[in-house]
Amino acid sequence: QVQLVESGGGLVQPGGSLRLSCAASGRIFRIAAMGWYRQAPGKQRDLVAAITRGGSTNYADSVKGRFTISRDNANAKNTVYLQMNSLKPEDTAVYYCNVGVYAYSNSGQDNYWGQGTQVTVSS
Repeated sequence: QVQLVESGGGLVQPGGSLRLSCAASGRIFRIAAMGWYRQAPGKQRDLVAAITRGGSTNYADSVKGRFTISRDNANAKNTVYLQMNSLKPEDTAVYYCNVGVYAYSNSGQDNYWGQGTQVTVSS
């Protein structure tokens, strides 16, 4: 099994910044893509940003130029980050990390979700 622990959410004023972290631990042979999703009340969960094992990134149009995703897999750290700058009220949502994991060298990929962290942008 794999556990994902998220941190870094909170309340911030418009124009402010937050940095989210998501650390994976447990039975991990290799981590594939890592990503962040968000879900606002009454809305579906949408992709915010993703990063491949090779470091290629993909962003939702609404966050391009403001958010930056990165990952640290050195020394089994297995952590993905989301640096959020110039935050807007419409960024308010619960943010979830998603990680693809190979438990063994010959196993298929399993997907895991974090518990979610609330980000509220308000004055």
